Amino acid sequence: MALRITGLSEEITAVVGLPWEQPLEMWPEDPSLAEKRGISRHVVRLVRATDAPDSEIYAVKETVSEFANREYRLLRQLANVGAPSVDPIAVIEGRTDEEGNELPPALATRFLPYSLPYRVLLSGDVSAHDVMTMANALALLLVRMHLLGFWWGDCSLSNALFRRDAEGFAAYLVDAETGEFHRTLSNGQREHDLEIAHFNVAAELEDLAISGVLYPGMDPVRASDGVIKRYRRLWTALREPQLLDPQDRHAVERAMRQLQDLGFAVEEVQVSLDGEHHALAFQPKLVAAGYHQARLRELTGLETEELQAKRLLASFDRYRSRQEQPRPTTEESARLWLENVFQPIISLIPSHLSGRVEHAQVFHEVLEHRWYLSEKAGHDVGLEYAARSYISEILPFRRDSGVELR
Repeated sequence: MALRITGLSEEITAVVGLPWEQPLEMWPEDPSLAEKRGISRHVVRLVRATDAPDSEIYAVKETVSEFANREYRLLRQLANVGAPSVDPIAVIEGRTDEEGNELPPALATRFLPYSLPYRVLLSGDVSAHDVMTMANALALLLVRMHLLGFWWGDCSLSNALFRRDAEGFAAYLVDAETGEFHRTLSNGQREHDLEIAHFNVAAELEDLAISGVLYPGMDPVRASDGVIKRYRRLWTALREPQLLDPQDRHAVERAMRQLQDLGFAVEEVQVSLDGEHHALAFQPKLVAAGYHQARLRELTGLETEELQAKRLLASFDRYRSRQEQPRPTTEESARLWLENVFQPIISLIPSHLSGRVEHAQVFHEVLEHRWYLSEKAGHDVGLEYAARSYISEILPFRRDSGVELR
């Protein structure tokens, strides 16, 4: 039986050299990667493409051929529509050990940088707020999947990875094995997905509670209820009509901004007069996630999470408002903000601490640290002072990237 690797051409060379003749459970694994693996019903290993410590990290999962190929195709589809999910790399089939015994096929995906499984995040020093922001992130992820016509079939904390996003988290799908794409999802299909998510999240948090690592006083069922409630609020705002005052000239504009505040760009909307209620019916028709991300990317080229983008844009807007008249163009102001505000803070990070936290997250946390120091001092301590304090007092103990403390 010949080894067959099917995948993205530019990635094939990186995975060809992995020890496919060994069962996955026998693969050596860097301890710093092992904790980022989470729990799976399959054998999974995180491996680097080369021995270099900064080389690409792949997640490799043993499964059966049908499931591997199906999940690979689904992840490709999700990537093509811009869904928050891991990138598929390759399906590996025809594996045999040195004695010629058949080994299970495998699916390789790219590991999401700066992400960690929920068990790692919730086993540290967390609060009820942290649990709820993770629940909100999972709810938003499910909303985004449903807007794309994707029925997940196994939504859970275990099947997602979480990255810090300003004061909250962003969630990414990592397991699409049970998923299905449809043109649109019926209410029944969405409700089925919600039932699965509600059960899974409650069970996972109950398991953490039994282990003694869940935030004291946190009720797993109520926390799971929170995921569903958050989902319903988001879905209603994005898909249900709102009744507006027809005499209010700015009502439609405010409704649009409310959706933008949620992180969604409104691509198409329908506004009609509701005679029965003597009101305007505002109906979003097409919405796309990542409103602030797209605006920041267009202005600066920075790739960030949504809440990070919102915070950085607020910093840019304040910078631009202080520029003397006549102000330069928005594009020129963005270039100057990058050169004079953002990049000088990032350049303060010493090489031995580089890579622990995403740059956009560092900038957000420096702004938060500045507020804290200024409140304590009774005056504005300044951005550079706050950055140096953050880098010396906080950054060495942060490990969003999984980097071990030194």
